Amino acid sequence: MPAALTCVIVDDNEINRLTLEHMVELTPDLTLVASLAGSLEALQYFRQGGQADLLLLDIEMPHLTGLELARLLPQPAPTVIMVTTHRDFAVDAFELQVLDYLVKPVDLPRFTQAITKVINRRQLQLAATSPAPTEVQSSELFIKVGTKMLRLNFDEVLFIEALSTYSILVTSTQKHIVYLTLKALADRLPFAHFVRAHRSYIVNTQRIDAIEDNMLQLGKYEVPIGKSYQEEFYRQIRGL
Repeated sequence: MPAALTCVIVDDNEINRLTLEHMVELTPDLTLVASLAGSLEALQYFRQGGQADLLLLDIEMPHLTGLELARLLPQPAPTVIMVTTHRDFAVDAFELQVLDYLVKPVDLPRFTQAITKVINRRQLQLAATSPAPTEVQSSELFIKVGTKMLRLNFDEVLFIEALSTYSILVTSTQKHIVYLTLKALADRLPFAHFVRAHRSYIVNTQRIDAIEDNMLQLGKYEVPIGKSYQEEFYRQIRGL
């Protein structure tokens, strides 16, 4: 469940401020963090590091109007909803990219409509900035072994050996005959850690225990590195 949006109210009229505070209290998606009686006080709040997702801002206030305050807010500025008794300020408000404009006396349905607009914008912003989920690649594949399809965990495969027109998948405990050539199998494997080491062998580089004299130790087995494959093989395992 998304966290409630933090909210600041700025209005020099106490009755209006208390009315907005009550509406915020009735709205589960909002949490009030400050209720301020003037725009200068609000400017100081934000310049001293105060933060909020939403600013409910009166326009007509002494010393500094709500419109002037909106222009001076430090970035990243909160979403602003203007609250005023006069409709005449609407054009100026929207030029400041104010999200909505509430005319006093504000009723709860209209207030809720404005807050829904804020929530919808926030969800779109979060969707646009969130990284795409990382796809977790399964290490299991179905392989046709004999007459049946076998689900095989390739993390357990030490190497694959070519024998004529078919291949043998070797684990530490079993061998599986696959009726595909080594090249055809190599073309279908989606795993970057399976690397061709010899014209007759593909090895799981994650299961290599040691390399000595161009021989790979994989559990109890030894696999040679072919002379024509050495340069590419070592380049690939250095990049893993």
